[in-house]
Amino acid sequence: MENELSKIEAGSPSKEKKPLKKQEYSEYLKNRFPIKEEFRERMEKLIGKADAEKFFEISYTKTPNSIRCNTLKISVKELKFRLEDYGWKLKQPFPKNPEIMTIQNELNPGELGKTKEHLLGYYYVQEISSMLPMLILKPEEGDIILDLCASPGSKTTQAAAMMNNRGTIIANEVSMGRIGILNSNLERCGVMNTIVTRKDGVALCNNLLKKSKIKFDKILVDAPCSGEGTLRKSPKTFLIWNKHMIKKIASIQKRLADAAIPLLRVNGEMIYSTCTLAPEENEAIVNYLLEKYDLQIESINLPLKFREGICDWEDTKMSSELKKCLRLYPQDNDTDGFFVAKIKKLSEEIKE
Repeated sequence: MENELSKIEAGSPSKEKKPLKKQEYSEYLKNRFPIKEEFRERMEKLIGKADAEKFFEISYTKTPNSIRCNTLKISVKELKFRLEDYGWKLKQPFPKNPEIMTIQNELNPGELGKTKEHLLGYYYVQEISSMLPMLILKPEEGDIILDLCASPGSKTTQAAAMMNNRGTIIANEVSMGRIGILNSNLERCGVMNTIVTRKDGVALCNNLLKKSKIKFDKILVDAPCSGEGTLRKSPKTFLIWNKHMIKKIASIQKRLADAAIPLLRVNGEMIYSTCTLAPEENEAIVNYLLEKYDLQIESINLPLKFREGICDWEDTKMSSELKKCLRLYPQDNDTDGFFVAKIKKLSEEIKE
């Protein structure tokens, strides 16, 4: 959000103005990025009027700064010592994952990415919700992992650190521009167990299935989405949001998830996740997989306030198993919004 705020301030009449105070910042965004009435109605239907109001209110505020220590290059203790020497007030909210840190004090615009520790790859600037898929998937040394939509590399580098650079990750990205960003982050973070591929995700899965015998222990499909959960970082989403976009993206997500399942070994696990809240892009995709393949949804336990998945949406009734999916709303934990499902493959059976 620092980058977004910098752009907004740079576009203001005077570049010499001081950074906006929180309330001023919020009011500025509300005026520039109004809520579409259809979007408001959908959120009220999804979580109720009072909760929708809280959702939109926090969406016009900055997401707290959070980082992940890159344990491939430095210990958590040493990084914490270095950053506190800058005057940063750090909090480690998850005892079992001390590498996750939040910065409690205000930083200057751009400060988070300008330290020598960041340039050397000692830490990765990553919102807490973005860390969830790998915390749930739990990559281990020796695993063979597919990260189907990998750029910019936040989750790939996280997986490599959890695996101590052992095992193999195939990190795929279709965009050449985003491949460059992915490669840069992998290099900066000292990742050495990753093969980067550039291919449409569906085509890559189909090719691997037809031309190889590879089966993955774990797969991440962190699918491209409409971004309803990232309004705090990208308020322009208020302007581009529409139901047609949701329907179009859901079609892409379904094809990606559908293509990935055959590559998962029996008893292997796949995470399907998005940074949006639309049921069409989340539970509806997982429900489609449950109807086609022999799968089960695994329960997830993390120290955050989650809400269970949706089983009934716009006259469509879905499997009760979807309650095990997790929804993260910004107003519940002061994070971005997120959806995640942990899927276990029980057999090679195809029900259709």
